[in-house]
Parts: sequence; structure tokens; C-alpha cells
Amino acid sequence: MISADAIRAGDRAALARAITRVESMRADHQAEAQALLAALMPYTGRADRVGITGVPGVGKSTTIEALGGNLTKAGRRVAVLAVDPTSQRSRGSILGDKTRMATLSADPHAFIRPSPSSGTLGGVAQKTRETMLLCEAAGYDVVIVETVGVGQSETMVAGMVDFFLVLMLPNAGDELQGIKKGLLELADMIVVNKADIDRQAAERARRTYADALHILSPLHPDWSPPVLTASGADNAGLDAVWAEVLRHRAIMDANGARAARRADQQIGWMRALIDERLGAAFRAHPAVQARLPALERDVAAGIVPAGAAADALCKVFFDES
Repeated sequence: MISADAIRAGDRAALARAITRVESMRADHQAEAQALLAALMPYTGRADRVGITGVPGVGKSTTIEALGGNLTKAGRRVAVLAVDPTSQRSRGSILGDKTRMATLSADPHAFIRPSPSSGTLGGVAQKTRETMLLCEAAGYDVVIVETVGVGQSETMVAGMVDFFLVLMLPNAGDELQGIKKGLLELADMIVVNKADIDRQAAERARRTYADALHILSPLHPDWSPPVLTASGADNAGLDAVWAEVLRHRAIMDANGARAARRADQQIGWMRALIDERLGAAFRAHPAVQARLPALERDVAAGIVPAGAAADALCKVFFDES
């Protein structure tokens, strides 16, 4: 058994084992993980939770390493939950974030955990929320969630953090047309990264994104998402980025929005888990398993409508449960 006291004492090996339990699909591991989380819940919730997303190549890992290093030097303890894409064909992941953040991974005040996304919408590992709680109980007071940034909806990561940061490349121009309105609506801040490559282009992009945000309704009337430029490679502008994160927290703490946001996230999390567990129970039901192959063949052949097949399976499930 993994000791809750060991995790609270900052035992990195115990924390790593606990996260492995959380990510495991084995029933006994899940039971142990849930018991451990229940014991640790009173010691969670104190961290600044920051989600960072952006397209591949925007410099997420480089920026996180530089920002994380700045924070640990300032006395903060930083956990990075870096989610790697899971192949839809092989079901495998690269899990290479520790190599991309070599300096931060060697920092005794930082903890980096690469996890496979398992195909979850938005590139967020299914167990990232539980992992976040474990890291908070272990004393990490900044938790950064790096999403895959593969163009899927990023709603899930915005639904588990206090502050959602979107990194952009310094070449907006016509490419602004390809940026999803939904992503900009979720952003608490936009940072045009790699400003060292072309500072004029970065400034033009900053103005373009700032203008775009003006026509959107802000997430909260007390916060207008700022648009900054920075360079993760040069560690330039990141102090200003973090200052905005802290300013956001101060405002949202004062008006109660941060606590309300977290409460809504908890309810949403519970509902998502109910859906997940009901789906698993449905798929594992013997009567469903018995009828599913034939119905799938009929649906694929165009003999039975998908809706009728779903209704038939649901009827079997509820009649025999």
C-alpha cells in the first residue's frame, strides 16, 4: 500500500507510484487509488492550476521549462503534467517530455509526469485530474498541464485549471481565419511565443489577436484576456506572463469567481465519471456483449439504423440489469 503520509512528506517515488495506480485500469489498483485520494483530499486545492496549449511546434515544452525554472528559483514547487498523444493505430505514446525538459526534470523542486492521452478529447489524459490532486497533496503549489495541442477541442483542460494560457506563433495574418473561435473564447491569456525570431511579426500578431478578442465576450466581466509576446527559448517576457497569472488569481479570489469555477469543475468531473462508468458497465454487460457483434454487422451493412441498434442494446441492458 502507498502511504498518504509519504506523499504528503514529498516522497517522489511514492508520488510516482500513486500516479501509476491512478492511471491503471486494474480494479484493485483503482480501489487503492480512490482510497488514497480520499485520504489526501483535505490537503489539495492550494495550487495555482495553469493549462497551457498551442499547436505542435509553438514551443510549449521550451516555454514550460523556462517558466518552471523561474518559479522554482522564486521558491515555488512546480509539477508539470505533460500529456503525450496516443496513437489511434498502435495505442502507444512517445512520452518524451522529460527529454524535452531536461533541466527542469533534474530540478529537485519540480516534478514532471508524462502521461498518455489515451485518445481523450482535447489531448488530456483521463486521469489528469486525479494526478493533479496527488501533486497538490505532495506540496507542489503550481501545477501546469501541457496539452497535446493537436487541434481538438481544449474544453477539457480549461475545465480543470484556474488559468488557461494559449500560445500562438508570430505569424498570425490570414492564419487567424483558421483559428477556432471556441479556443479564443476559452483563453484567459494569449501569448505570442518565439518573439525572438521576428519581433515585428510577433508584435503584429499580438495586435491581431488583441483585436480578435475585443469582439468576443470575455469569460468573466472582471477579466479581459491580455495578449503578450514572449520567447521561451530566451526566457524573455515570462515574468510578465506569470505576473498576469497572479493578477488573475487576485481578481478572481476577490470576486469569488475562482472558488465558483472550481466548484463547477468538480461537478462536471463527477458527471463525466458517471458517464464513463455507466458506459463501461454497459459495454461489459453480458447481454449487450452477446447482441453487439450481430447488430454491428447489420449497422455496417446498412440493414439496421444505428439509432435502432442503440435502442435495442439499451433496452437489453436496462431490462436485464
